[in-house]
Amino acid sequence: MWLAVRDNGPGIAPEHLPHVFERFYRADRARSQAGDRALDQSGAGLGLAIARAIVEAHGGQISATSDGLLGHGSTFTLRLPL
Repeated sequence: MWLAVRDNGPGIAPEHLPHVFERFYRADRARSQAGDRALDQSGAGLGLAIARAIVEAHGGQISATSDGLLGHGSTFTLRLPL
């Protein structure tokens, strides 16, 4: 079984994709430090790491793709065994 979720956010730069599931990793530290509340980046960088741990504990896989273009969003795919 698989599930894909696509968002319309700013996207993820290619150099950040290998790291987005690491604990405490935040792809755009400069934007969050600039205080841009419209793009509230105030998280701790744990959400995707927790999601990966849960999915893998159930024998599944989770991945992220993005073309890296501003405003094109990202796709997160979850695969779980039946």
